[in-house]
Amino acid sequence: MKYDVIVLGIGGMGSATAYHLAKRGCRVLGLEQFNIGHDLGSSHGVNRIIRLAYVEDPRYVPLLRRAYELWREIEHLANERLLFITGGLDIGSIVQASLRSCREHGLPHERLDAAEVHRRFSGYRLPKGMAAVYQPDGGFVLSERAILAYVTAAQALGAEIHAREAVRQWEVKRGQVVVHTDQDTYRAAKLVITAGPWAARVAPLLPAVPERQVLIWTQPRRPEYFRLGAFPVFNMATNEGHYYGMPIYGVPGFKFGKYHHRGEAVDPDRMDRDCHPEDEKILRDAIRRYFPDADGPTMAMKTCMFTNSPDGHFILDLHPDFPQVSIAAGFSGHGFKFACVVGEIMADFALEGGCSRFDDLSLFSLSSR
Repeated sequence: MKYDVIVLGIGGMGSATAYHLAKRGCRVLGLEQFNIGHDLGSSHGVNRIIRLAYVEDPRYVPLLRRAYELWREIEHLANERLLFITGGLDIGSIVQASLRSCREHGLPHERLDAAEVHRRFSGYRLPKGMAAVYQPDGGFVLSERAILAYVTAAQALGAEIHAREAVRQWEVKRGQVVVHTDQDTYRAAKLVITAGPWAARVAPLLPAVPERQVLIWTQPRRPEYFRLGAFPVFNMATNEGHYYGMPIYGVPGFKFGKYHHRGEAVDPDRMDRDCHPEDEKILRDAIRRYFPDADGPTMAMKTCMFTNSPDGHFILDLHPDFPQVSIAAGFSGHGFKFACVVGEIMADFALEGGCSRFDDLSLFSLSSR
C-alpha cells in the first residue's frame, strides 16, 4: 500500500505529527521500533515541565502559546486531563533571560527574592541573594498519557500505527520515499523523521547527540510543601549546575533532575540504563542544599535520554537533499512541552514544504548549525 506520509518514530513528536497529518485527511503510516509508550527514549517518567517564560530564547514563546491551545485540544479529544498549571519559577542566573521573554511578550510575572520565594512556597530554601521570576502559567504535561492520547486520536482518524517494527533503511526513488523495515517495505509521497535519540541513525547528517539523563523521586519529609497547589515547577541555574523539578504527581515523590546530568554522550542502543549511587549523589547534594524538606527516602530513579543539538535549539527543517523528507530532532532536554505544536509544524512541512503559521522559524533550521 502507498501512503501519503510515513512518520518514523511514534514518541512525543511523532504521535502528534501522525495526528495532525491524519486530521488533514492524509493516509498516514507511523512506524515505531519499540512499544507505543515505551520507556527507552526521552518521553517517559510520568510528566514534563511546560513554561511560558522561556529562557532559551524569546522566539519560542509564540510556539508555546500555540502549544497551550493544542494541549487543551487533545485533552478535550481524549477526555483526560493532560496539562496541569502549577505556576513556574525561573531561578538563579537565568532570571534576566526569563524577564526578557516576559517583557518582550507581555507575560504576567513577578520578580521575587529568596525570602519571598520561601514565604510563598515553603519547599524552596534558596540562599540569600538568589532571585527568581514567578510566571503563573508554568506547569507540567503528562508525557506518557499524551503520547497515548495522540496515537488514539490519530488511529480514530484512520492513521495506521505499527509498533515493534524497526526501520532498516529509507531512500528516495523516482520522487517517492521507500522505507524498508525488518518486516516489510512501504512507499509514500513524504517522510517525517521524529526518531528522538535514534534520529542521527536514520539521518546521519543530523548534528544530534544522545546523552544519558537520570531522574529521582524522593519522599518529602514535609509532603505538604511539595503537593499540587503548593509547589510550582522550577528551572534553576546555580554554580553547581542547572536543575529542574516539579510537585508530587504520579509517583509518591518530588521529581528532580539535573540538566546534562553527568555529560555522558551515549549510543542509544547501548546506554547504561541502571541508576547508580554516584547518580543519586549528584541529585541528593542539590536536593539537600535547595530543598531540604524533600530529602526523604528514594521512591524511584529512572534513566532517559536528551538528544542535543550543537546550540541546544531544536532542528525543524526539510532534508537538504530530499525535499520529500522533513526532520524534527535535537530537542536538547527541553522539547516535550512543544510536542503538540511540533506535530502541527511537521505536518505543514510535509504537506506544504514549509510552515508559515509562525513569523520566524529560522532558529530551528539545519543551515543555522
